[in-house]
Amino acid sequence: MAIHEVDDPAYEKKHGKKLSYYIDDRLKAKSDEKIKKVIDYKDKDFFAIVDGGEGAGKSTFAFQWAKYVDPSFCLSRIVFSPEEFKEAIFKAKTGQAIVYDEAFSGLGSRSALSSINRYLVSLAMQIRQKNLFVILVLPSVFLLDKYFVMFRAKVLVHVYENHGVRGYFRIYSPRKIKNLILLGKATYSYSKKVRTKFKGRFYGKFALGEDVEDTYRKVKMKSLEQTESNPMTAGQVKYKEGRDLVIYLLKKTNKLTLVQLSNLLSDFQVDISVAQLGQICSKFGDNSKDVEKAIENKFQTNESVELTEETSDFKE
Repeated sequence: MAIHEVDDPAYEKKHGKKLSYYIDDRLKAKSDEKIKKVIDYKDKDFFAIVDGGEGAGKSTFAFQWAKYVDPSFCLSRIVFSPEEFKEAIFKAKTGQAIVYDEAFSGLGSRSALSSINRYLVSLAMQIRQKNLFVILVLPSVFLLDKYFVMFRAKVLVHVYENHGVRGYFRIYSPRKIKNLILLGKATYSYSKKVRTKFKGRFYGKFALGEDVEDTYRKVKMKSLEQTESNPMTAGQVKYKEGRDLVIYLLKKTNKLTLVQLSNLLSDFQVDISVAQLGQICSKFGDNSKDVEKAIENKFQTNESVELTEETSDFKE
C-alpha cells in the first residue's frame, strides 16, 4: 500500500504536516493508466460506480479515489441531489472529478429513482464532452438504469466489511459488470458466479482534511433531512419495523454476535454493516454493540495488511 500526499499548502500551514492517506498499489497504478491517461490524452470521460452496505465506507473510498485522480477535487464537487449533480457537471472544468454521494439513500429514494436515472442518461453527452471523472456512490448497483451500468460504467467498486471490519473493496471490469446485472438484477444481489481477483483495502482518512470533514457531514445531514422530509407510507413503515424485528430475533434466537450476524446476512447478499445492525438491535434493548464496536475499532487501527490476490485490470 502506498501513501498519497495531497498538495494542500493551507492544510500544511495550519497543521504543520501534509495531508496524506493510504491508497492500494494496484488501484493507484490502474488509475494512472486507465483513468488519468484516458481523461488527459484520449479525450474521453470515465464513469465509475461505488456501491456497498450502510456504513461500509463507500463515500470515504470515493473521496480518496477522486482526490488522487484530480488534485483539485473539493467539497463543492460532492453533490447529493439530481439538481446539484447537473449544476456541478455544467460548472466543472475539463478533466475534473465529481462525486454524487449516496444517490439513492434516504426515505425518499424510491420516488427519486426515476429522476436520478433520467438525469444520468440526459447528461451523458455533457459528461463525455468535458472528459469528467464521475463517481456515483449508492447502496446497490442494481438501482441504476441498465444503459448506464452496462454501457457507460468503466468500473464497479463494491465496498464491504470483512468479519465486521470496514475498509475492503472488490473491483469489477465492464464485462463482469454486465454479467452481474444479467445474473443478479432479479434478486438485487451479487451473483457468486461472477468473481473478481482485484481486491484491496482502504482506511478511514477523509481525503479533504478533517476541517472540511465537519462541514461535509453537516451538508450531508441537511441533505438527508430534506430527502426524508417526505414521510414513509404506512406500508413502508410496517415493512421496516418488521425487518428490524426479524433481524433482532435472528440474533437473539441463535445467540449471534453482531459480527456473526453481519457475516450471515452477507452470505445471502444482504449487506448491513455491524454499526447499522447494532442500531437496529438496540431498539429492542440489545446494547451488545458497545463491546463489539471496540473490537471493530481495534482491528481497524491495524494497517499492516497483506493481499495475496492476483492483479486484474479495470478492462479485461
